[in-house]
Amino acid sequence: MTTHPLSGAQMVPMTRQKGVIALSLLVLCTLGLSLSARAEKSALTTFDPPGSIETIPNSINRSGAITGYFFDGNIFHGFLRSRHGTFTTFDFPGATATVGASLNLEGTITGYYFEGNLVGHGFVRSHDGALTRFDPVGSVETEPASINAAGAITGSYTDASGVSHGFLRDRDGTITSFDPPGSNGTFATGISPRGEVTGYYDEGPFFQHGFLRSRDGDYTTFDPPAALATMPSSINPAGKTIGSFYKIDLFKVHGFVRDRDGEITIFNGPGAVGTFPQSINAAGVITGNYIGNSGQHGFVRDRDGELTTFDPGGSSNTAPTSINAAGVITGSYTDASGLSHGFLRSPDHHEEQGQPRAEDEQ
Repeated sequence: MTTHPLSGAQMVPMTRQKGVIALSLLVLCTLGLSLSARAEKSALTTFDPPGSIETIPNSINRSGAITGYFFDGNIFHGFLRSRHGTFTTFDFPGATATVGASLNLEGTITGYYFEGNLVGHGFVRSHDGALTRFDPVGSVETEPASINAAGAITGSYTDASGVSHGFLRDRDGTITSFDPPGSNGTFATGISPRGEVTGYYDEGPFFQHGFLRSRDGDYTTFDPPAALATMPSSINPAGKTIGSFYKIDLFKVHGFVRDRDGEITIFNGPGAVGTFPQSINAAGVITGNYIGNSGQHGFVRDRDGELTTFDPGGSSNTAPTSINAAGVITGSYTDASGLSHGFLRSPDHHEEQGQPRAEDEQ
């Protein structure tokens, strides 16, 4: 487990190291398929906080505010970018790295930070800038992943035995630890406005299953057909869950979307050997990345299933991370020099027609 990254590109959330990184390595070893896709021009803005040499946005809310982190050549800082493009930098006192992970409409941010002793802690930053540290009881490493409109936070922590557990922190600071039945490692990745939590858990040394935890603590576990490892990444207000999975042949990583009623639809990027959905908005529009024989690209999939690919100009690696109710996407891309920058993508005309006027409560 990497607890003190050496560069912005290496700073991957702990819960994804076992899943997304392993899957990425898998597909990079099996490249060689053809590439074809619908690609349509849309408004793309690139950005970096002042002093940044690597920028990683993680979350965008309904108003268009973005949180994430950046590297200034010395340490990692958290940032908040307003809808007008103004940056606010923040650091937990004494931290060597501060990461903004998720942002709600109120402007409350959750994330994690590292101290000099390489121990990671969770934090919540109020809209007025006040920072509060938190850790579940028994945690030696805490990583919040998602915050909802009510201020409830979910994520994962590691205990002294090296076992991961899920947690739910209420707005009042009460923390509940949880594990689905049969779990020997739990990774919570998203929370809905209703308080439903999604994620995945280990069963034995090889299998990983998706789960949905109700606000009352009841569990529904699920897997796409023939899945060896299922790794949900996000849940929307309607209870639709997205993520990736691979089968026992280990040949291809697929994307999926699961409806509230349990129906699972599998999809892949054009010519992809790895498809990684990252975020789904209230309308059911999905963004993420896929890997093909020409590298890693961004995609947006509308609620009818049509997939559009995109890359910022000069990108050699595109990594969307979050989409809001208006269909605006943020994420990062790597330039020819190997440095990461933030981007903001507005939906094209085709996509705008599929966006709801309903609020995004994430």
